[in-house]
Amino acid sequence: MKDIAAAADIHCPAEKIFDLITDFRGQNRWLAASSAYHGTNEVSHNPAELGTTYREPGPFGVRNGLVTEYERPTKITFHQPMTMRFHSGVVDVIMRYTLAEHGATTHVERHVSLEIPWRLKVLQPVIKRSFRIESSRTLSALKAYADAHA
Repeated sequence: MKDIAAAADIHCPAEKIFDLITDFRGQNRWLAASSAYHGTNEVSHNPAELGTTYREPGPFGVRNGLVTEYERPTKITFHQPMTMRFHSGVVDVIMRYTLAEHGATTHVERHVSLEIPWRLKVLQPVIKRSFRIESSRTLSALKAYADAHA
């Protein structure tokens, strides 16, 4: 299991940040598409709640996600196994946001766990780097938007 952690202190209440994270259809307000993230579609319920399903196509494959933990406004977990292109396997992805208010600031942690199949071990550094870059980019965009709209 490979773990990637990122964190940010955001000058916004946890409830508002949580609402931004769970509003899949409104993500484009604060999170632009990138080479790794092309958007979220086929959302079963918006805003997301426990049991919500969704799809996120990307350059390596498609993540079929499910909200597996939901404790508003402090924690949300997404299980989003990524079916790789060319039938090369499934990367198991678990992503968890935790939010903790400290006065006027909310500390947001984004923790991603990856289980990479043996067939893709040679690509492990590339896959892990892509997730690390995307985690940092996502938190930076969330912080910039939430700080500006608090």
